[in-house]
Amino acid sequence: MAGHIAALYRHPVKGFTPEPLARAQLSAGAPFPCDRLYAVETGPSGFDPEAPAFVPKQKFAVLAALPQVARAATRYDEETQVLSVSAPGLPDLSARLADEAGREALADWLTRLLGDEARGPLRVLQAPGHRFMDHPRGDVSILNLASVRDLEQKLGREIDPLRFRANIYVEGWPPWVENQWAGASMMVGWAQAQVFKPIVRCAATDVDPALGVRDMEITKALFDHYGHMFCGVYVHVTREGAASVGDACSQPQVETTAPGHAIGGATA
Repeated sequence: MAGHIAALYRHPVKGFTPEPLARAQLSAGAPFPCDRLYAVETGPSGFDPEAPAFVPKQKFAVLAALPQVARAATRYDEETQVLSVSAPGLPDLSARLADEAGREALADWLTRLLGDEARGPLRVLQAPGHRFMDHPRGDVSILNLASVRDLEQKLGREIDPLRFRANIYVEGWPPWVENQWAGASMMVGWAQAQVFKPIVRCAATDVDPALGVRDMEITKALFDHYGHMFCGVYVHVTREGAASVGDACSQPQVETTAPGHAIGGATA
């Protein structure tokens, strides 16, 4: 059974506004293009730009810890590396994040937005070639929209899929079938990928992505109704290719799942 790509999103600054795309060029062994290039540190995180390594998202300004970050509407220009940001009650800002001065300007603006909610001094982080992913091996994330709708039916209320902050949103798969695909190969548009693991969800999904308020208990609902906290899968791109809205996203044949393979583990 083949699904199709219903939407593509990137998140240039970790935790902030998802940006829709019509097309993305997926590269083998690489994350989703222009995704999680920057992160906003809330107090010392231990991140070293000279030796960049994975840092848990709890160290950053993300929805799981600070729902108020959703009140900042951001837009990133990949060519100029300028981030434009706005929020009610604050002047608009455009800052070139490739420059230290631009990163400091954004940190100052966010300090005014978040106020005492931030745990410590804010600092915008980046390092060439590094991505601030939720999982150290979570290259590209895919969300099955049928699974979200199945959860909606259980709760009796609408769930904005953007709560899950995925890169690729797929229509046409049966609900929850993706949880069985660890190790399988699949086509994503014209690219080929291998499913790594289901995504374990956290409190970020409890936050309304438009209003910046915690108004649902998604993780609790997942566990109560299904006995797990999965929603979506991580994949690794194994052959480069373009992925566009409307392209096929083929349900895979499981090939390499090892006996006893653990699909839980680190949270997303």
